[in-house]
Amino acid sequence: MRRHRITGAFGALVLAAAALTGTGAAAAAPTAPTPATRAPATPTPPAEFGTDWHDPLTAAPPVAKPATRSCEVTLAEAQFRDFTPYVGSYEPPIGCGATWSKVVLRLDGKVKGRQYDRLGHLSVGGVEVLRTSTPEPSPDGITWSVEKDVTRYTPTLRTAQPVEMLIGNVVDDTYTGVIDVKATLTFYAAEPGRARPAAVPDRVLPLTSPTLTTPRNTERILAEVYATGSGGGCEEFWYLATPDAAPYSCKAADGPYREVRIAVDGQLAGIAAPFPTVWTGGWSNPFLWYVTPAPRAFDVQPVVYDLTPFAALLNDGRPHRVEVSVAGVPAGQSGWSTPANVLLWQDPGRAVVTGALTRAEAGEPANSSVYTPGAQHRVDTKGGHRLTVAGYLNTSHGRVTTTVTRTLANSSVHRWTDGENQDALAAHWTDDESVTSGRTTTSTRRTYTMDGETTLGADNRLRTVITLGDRADTASVRDDGSRPSWSRLDDRYTGDASYATGVPREQRHAVGTSTERYRLTGSDGCYDRTVVSAQGTLTQDLRRC
Repeated sequence: MRRHRITGAFGALVLAAAALTGTGAAAAAPTAPTPATRAPATPTPPAEFGTDWHDPLTAAPPVAKPATRSCEVTLAEAQFRDFTPYVGSYEPPIGCGATWSKVVLRLDGKVKGRQYDRLGHLSVGGVEVLRTSTPEPSPDGITWSVEKDVTRYTPTLRTAQPVEMLIGNVVDDTYTGVIDVKATLTFYAAEPGRARPAAVPDRVLPLTSPTLTTPRNTERILAEVYATGSGGGCEEFWYLATPDAAPYSCKAADGPYREVRIAVDGQLAGIAAPFPTVWTGGWSNPFLWYVTPAPRAFDVQPVVYDLTPFAALLNDGRPHRVEVSVAGVPAGQSGWSTPANVLLWQDPGRAVVTGALTRAEAGEPANSSVYTPGAQHRVDTKGGHRLTVAGYLNTSHGRVTTTVTRTLANSSVHRWTDGENQDALAAHWTDDESVTSGRTTTSTRRTYTMDGETTLGADNRLRTVITLGDRADTASVRDDGSRPSWSRLDDRYTGDASYATGVPREQRHAVGTSTERYRLTGSDGCYDRTVVSAQGTLTQDLRRC
């Protein structure tokens, strides 16, 4: 099957490889307010891309690090040329104590020549700690780095563990880029007298099979799923799939609506909207992503489900089936990866925690994709789902009731012409979640947006214009009306790039601009940064707050 235009390669055209990278900062705290600052000088961008450009970066904040003693451990160091995984071992650090206030994972990479974007993962003791993708390199070579707060995996990191890492790659006479990476962990010693961070569970279990057995005194359960549509097939750009009746290169009988689900013993336990990740060859135009990647491209964030209402059922000491699926994928079609971890908190005052699942109400899934033929074909999609689950546990600190409600909605308009020389999508996803545990309710409203168009003109010049959004509003409210914490994330990317197709690299005359503004405000402070590039030159780096 030919690779679809928007997946990153245009027909049989070999694109000039590009660069990008950034610092991922999952759960990083905003910095304190500072005066607006910018780069000392605004460079003049070249007329078009050359063979070298600024190393990739993002506007996201670095991971906040405590000022305590630190120790570094190398997890993996490898060059990826094929699909052979790196296999090694991990030993806990010496000199930073037995508990840590924070653990930070850092991936440093370099590549040069020509190469596609590649997907990768890193696991410790079977626990997935990073899912990532790579930049497409410049002829002169680029370097990139990714940081991630992995403190929540502390239980796994306390003991020696096997390590596996893979960034599947192909190196031959055409695709010459060898991906050279090093992954390290930096451990920050706990401050004297400080309790273990509340976000750190007692156990982390990789869901390597559908069977899960939990400790009998479990009082809180979270499942995280690193769900990605990938692999070069149609599910890599699932949001563009059309019903069978439409004359489009990627079809799905039920259209583009996708939903990541988790079930316990066959009963629906959680639903979520997948994030519409765009990799570094995406939308036919690597020139969009040479300096700044699309949101989450290098630090794939997991979908998180609160399964605490099912804890009483799981605490019976017997194995239970916990399974992840993606609704909407055509039967028999591959393309989704869904590795999962289960995070468990135990009650130190009880050997067995009892209780019951009291409510499990799933609405009827909504999914409608209507095809309208014409000179510009059109598919209008609307989908959604709602789920509420509740249960109670008899803990050593009293009876605790947990209620989880999640509501999903998706709408999109997909337009294209015969031959797909014009291809456009405007899409909007919301994933609203409310978790009430005891006397506190935490509400999160996630919004993902995609508005883009690729056009191939009569002069064989391809242009892509796109805007992507990743937003989340979170607030915790107690039953007395007080609000102990809140945050608002708004990560917005815009890009416009074009190049001549079907000609050698030096005749492509590629141009491209990109802007990312990352804003994070809340009860912990404020962070606001904008990075702007043109033809591979960083022209603005502005910090507000």
